[in-house]
Amino acid sequence: MQIGMIGLGRMGGNIVRRLLRDGHTAVVFDRDPAAVEKLASEGATPADSLDDLVAKLESPRTAWVMLPAGAITEETVGKLGGLMQADDCIIDGGNSFYQDDVRRARDLDAKGIHYVDVGTSGGVWGLERGYCMMIGGHKAAVDRLDPIFRTLAPGLGDIPRTVGRDGRDPRAELGYIHAGPSGAGHFVKMIHNGIEYGLMQAYAEGFDILKHANSEQVPEERRFDLNLGDIAEVWRRGSVVSSWLLDLTATALAGDETLEDFSGYVEDSGEGRWTINAAVEEAVPATVLSSALYRRFRSREDASYADKLLSAMRKGFGGHQEPPRRGPTP
Repeated sequence: MQIGMIGLGRMGGNIVRRLLRDGHTAVVFDRDPAAVEKLASEGATPADSLDDLVAKLESPRTAWVMLPAGAITEETVGKLGGLMQADDCIIDGGNSFYQDDVRRARDLDAKGIHYVDVGTSGGVWGLERGYCMMIGGHKAAVDRLDPIFRTLAPGLGDIPRTVGRDGRDPRAELGYIHAGPSGAGHFVKMIHNGIEYGLMQAYAEGFDILKHANSEQVPEERRFDLNLGDIAEVWRRGSVVSSWLLDLTATALAGDETLEDFSGYVEDSGEGRWTINAAVEEAVPATVLSSALYRRFRSREDASYADKLLSAMRKGFGGHQEPPRRGPTP
């Protein structure tokens, strides 16, 4: 299939590469001409504007927006809505707020343009590992795009199959689902990221306790000088707390157990806040997820070892760089 990709950053560029590798074609645009030129040298068709990108797509057109959530995505989707025609499709694969998806889908549906929201997880490793995708939109549009999603998904891999799933939608086992109507994809991804906050915080706090087992606050006969890198590594091997996040933790600690290269300033990209808002709206207790979000706020004032480990994990799965630490508020 042919697809247009707008936004060739950490994930957008590799999504295109994975599609090209499987025989799909792509027209690409980014505000950075160098990013466009790089993918053009790898087989994509370059575009120098949104108008040019739409003109180079074959009907029915599909344009995938992979930009930071907020004003730039809103502006881009709006402009595409003015350039595209009935039966064309706009995909938002970023981390947009699901209520924005519901509104955009309603507005575009009036023009006969399909809108599909794709919550995408995979970070900088997606090119090789594939992308876990949670998809919202009309069934007909999602079904038509299935070859794209199937290529991007991780596939069965070597994960044992879940007993009792006979007769269920096979796409979930391949790493992607049609979650429901427009907005459902990003809603599921929002909760995924809220859970991610909680898991990361649990690892960070646990390793912080292990690190301080040799501190002066502990009676001398109960002090332990523990090797955190070895602990992370052994927990990866058959432990019930094993996970990809623990894999990233082990990698970070193997490189430098002191984590001196990290300040501990932990950013939040919005999904954690939205998750808590949804919990409040639904009257669902979310004590762990709330605490994890507030801990990130606190990390911007002074950093603990746990904060540094959170930064290390974020860099590991998403290539996220720490912003400059703010000084104290006057």
